[in-house]
Amino acid sequence: MSFFALGVNHQTASVELREKVAFNPEKLSALLAEQSQHPELNDMVVVSTCNRTEIYAISDNVDLVLNWLAQKNGIDVRQLQNHVYRYENAQAVTHLMRVASGLDSLMLGEPQILGQVKTALSLAKEAHTVSPNLNRIFEYAFYAAKRVRSETAVGSHAVSMGYAVAQLALQVFSKPEKLTVMVVAAGEMNSLVAKHLAEMGVGKILICNRTRARAETLAQEIAHRVEVEIIDFNQLADNLYRADVISSCTGSLHQVISFADVKTALKKRRYQQILLVDLAVPRDIDPKVEKLDGVYLYGVDDLQSVIDENLAQRRQAAVEAELMVNQLATELITQQKVNMAGETIYAYRDFGEQLREEELALAMQRIAKGEQAETVMAEFAYRLTQKLLHPTSMLLREAAKSEDPSHFELIEQTLHDVMAYRRKPKH
Repeated sequence: MSFFALGVNHQTASVELREKVAFNPEKLSALLAEQSQHPELNDMVVVSTCNRTEIYAISDNVDLVLNWLAQKNGIDVRQLQNHVYRYENAQAVTHLMRVASGLDSLMLGEPQILGQVKTALSLAKEAHTVSPNLNRIFEYAFYAAKRVRSETAVGSHAVSMGYAVAQLALQVFSKPEKLTVMVVAAGEMNSLVAKHLAEMGVGKILICNRTRARAETLAQEIAHRVEVEIIDFNQLADNLYRADVISSCTGSLHQVISFADVKTALKKRRYQQILLVDLAVPRDIDPKVEKLDGVYLYGVDDLQSVIDENLAQRRQAAVEAELMVNQLATELITQQKVNMAGETIYAYRDFGEQLREEELALAMQRIAKGEQAETVMAEFAYRLTQKLLHPTSMLLREAAKSEDPSHFELIEQTLHDVMAYRRKPKH
């Protein structure tokens, strides 16, 4: 049985193909539950995100997995063959660790993928398609991801606009739990800003959007993490003073936050500092507000320069992270080999114990019949030694016949080392 990874991602397949092989959680749960009864393919985890669909499995038949992926998505397997990557054993372990650590992501070092892989493992466990061996590999991959996160800087620098805004807020204000944040417009960019800040533990988020339905959708997505309030767009100016952080991204052709609005808000705040982030092009916020004391104003260009610098730092940190992942993957593979050797050693020792019991029983019978004990025990020792050494002799003969001389040389050297150790004087 081999451990392997098989799949497509943003590097090997188009968006159209990735959409065809993607699984939603409900469909995947049903398919895995069905697959748990399949004798040839019942030990697998499926990771499916917008950027990848991958199957990690322990099986003897990789082609069976590829056919399953195509069949369950209703496409011809030939559509996949030129876009699928396959890794086996050590390479598969390394790949899983890279994925969990964010080293194989479209956005280098992005943290969401680790949670997605953990969710995939949970779904597979619920469907009973995870053996102890497969679970052990995944748990070690999570350990590797944690090491990468804590011991390298690959995930410590903001490389998306949404995350950059959230990080900026934490730099300006030291206590996130006391912050009130306002997002002006609830589109994709500000939704990410709101989600990142909610995860970082801000006290409250005000959502100001032209259409209430979109604001309510975002509110539902973050309400489990943070207190949320929806504000009508025509009440924007009147509520500016309530926010410590304001992120605006409306797509309007005109500025929606004026110099006078911010000046009034500052006065109502008794001149407590306020962070304004303008993610819109053209700009939403009058650039003159930067002249007001206590106002920090950042635009798209300011954030982009920070992101570019941070991405360069992530790439540098990724070199260290890759070395760490390779080392940890090697450790896991070595550990698995030792465990396999342990099983073989246990079986061989059990075999030796059976021989001892058989020969001892025969010797005791002969002594009970009156044969001389000294003669019987001498023969007992000889017969037991011959039977125990016979497998080693056979192994040496077969290794000597091998086209690769290193097999015989390894066994020969090991036996010489054992004999040399036995000859050492005992103190």
